[in-house]
Amino acid sequence: MSSRAMLIFSAISGFVLVSFGAFGAHILSKSLGAVEMAWIHTGLDYQAWHTLAILGLSAVMLRRANIWFYWSSAFLALGTVLFSGSLYSLALSHLMWWGYVTPIGGVCFLIGWGLMFTGALRLKRKADRHE
Repeated sequence: MSSRAMLIFSAISGFVLVSFGAFGAHILSKSLGAVEMAWIHTGLDYQAWHTLAILGLSAVMLRRANIWFYWSSAFLALGTVLFSGSLYSLALSHLMWWGYVTPIGGVCFLIGWGLMFTGALRLKRKADRHE
């Protein structure tokens, strides 16, 4: 993902996050049970944190290209779609097979965070002294 693509994904994900959160709080909470609402809340929480992480990566990538951050953002985006999307789908459809997709998204999150860690370790430090 380029910095531009990461920013676009973050904007879309943030929009979906706020929209679906409001829809869940005002509409779905009246028709879904506690378990389904818990799935939606979990999906929203993970989507929020990972949207912010992708936004942060895009800010860093605007200043300095880093292949590790590139792949990190790709896995975090994929994880957001698979993890949060499967929880939303599970809550709304009650098709239990969506529960098998959720851990795949979780693994994508872990890979994305690991790649971010590796990329951070590989950043070159600027000189500590001033001349």
